[in-house]
Amino acid sequence: MDIPRYMQDLGRQARAASRLMAAASSEAKNTALRTIAAKIRARREDLLAANARDLEQARTDGLAPAMLDRLTLTAKSIESMAAGLEQIATLPDPVGEITNVKRRPSGIQVGHMRVPLGVIGIIYEARPNVTADAAGLCLKSGNAAILRGGKEALLCNQAIAACVREGLEEAGLPATGVQVVETTDRAAVGELITMPQFVDVIVPRGGKGLIERISRDARVPVIKHLDGNCHVYLDDEADAAKALPIVENSKTQRYGTCNTAESLLVARSRAAELLPVMGAMLAGKGVEMRGCPESLAILAEAAIPAQFLKTATEADWSEEYLAPIIAVKIVTGLDEAIAHINHYSSMHTDSIVTENYTKAMRFLREVDSASVMVNASTRFADGFEYGLGAEIGISTDKIHARGPVGLEGLTSQKWIVFGNGEVRK
Repeated sequence: MDIPRYMQDLGRQARAASRLMAAASSEAKNTALRTIAAKIRARREDLLAANARDLEQARTDGLAPAMLDRLTLTAKSIESMAAGLEQIATLPDPVGEITNVKRRPSGIQVGHMRVPLGVIGIIYEARPNVTADAAGLCLKSGNAAILRGGKEALLCNQAIAACVREGLEEAGLPATGVQVVETTDRAAVGELITMPQFVDVIVPRGGKGLIERISRDARVPVIKHLDGNCHVYLDDEADAAKALPIVENSKTQRYGTCNTAESLLVARSRAAELLPVMGAMLAGKGVEMRGCPESLAILAEAAIPAQFLKTATEADWSEEYLAPIIAVKIVTGLDEAIAHINHYSSMHTDSIVTENYTKAMRFLREVDSASVMVNASTRFADGFEYGLGAEIGISTDKIHARGPVGLEGLTSQKWIVFGNGEVRK
């Protein structure tokens, strides 16, 4: 395959389709979303069979457990894909929304109109659900999309893409509104991220190495996050009954996600009370604790088995483990907790457990992350949980899209002016 020519062709088709997608009615877009959802449900067994073949090859290739977890589809996750598309169909269409209209002394009225970004390139690894999620969000927000999934999910991605393509056509929209790159050659990624004449923004979803490469080499704007070192801080005034399930859910519900807690901070005044309970729960789940000397002494005295305790290194404070490992540190209080998080955090998601309103508000204001929470699990940092429908990714950049990126994050604004014959003097 001539990769440059192939990618240029995809780009041209996407650019042409983007004009039609931007002009599509809400009714047509919603019809497409519901049709795609129905086709995904109807072809559940086909999707599971394709996924099984992808998984078999991935195990042969020695794919890491966290990646295998992301790659795996189940009947439940397929239903979630379909439900996510249907939820997107129920959301208000952001395209064409006019806001902030103000009359100026000259007589003109000035405001904003929300418009699609254009063509969005999405690059992802071992997550077949992204094919449906990204297609749905790009479709509803009036964008065209070029999707490049990882080779690990090639067969499953192609099966989902067929549902998307047919759904677009049946709704009277261009089938090229969502295109899936059919080659696993990595050169295709290099072409996709250097086609500003065809692609308006790149959204990478994958490992740190992939995102670093794209951020370094792209000639197209990138919406990204490099890693997810999320924290839970147990404050001096934490409710112990809330703290345990929050830490348990934040860390152990799933290990391979970017909103999983990787660091636990505990106020010194509560450490002797809270750490033994947390340690027993984490050890019971098979989680290794890499702690500061003070926290390890408390955990050891509480008879937490030694195989679950390890001295933390400097690197542990900023690590995204994606595994049953958590860094543990005792801090003097809120000031040190905020300073630690802002220094080591990846600015993804951080949570405080406290009953003190003033401290909670300080944490919300001063922690410089895309999602900041009070008395809630970090696992809620997700587009579906935030009511955005399926998310296209998480952004830790300080641009128009930050945190879970849903419909609004895939649009921009342009200035609009209403006049009645006014001229500038």
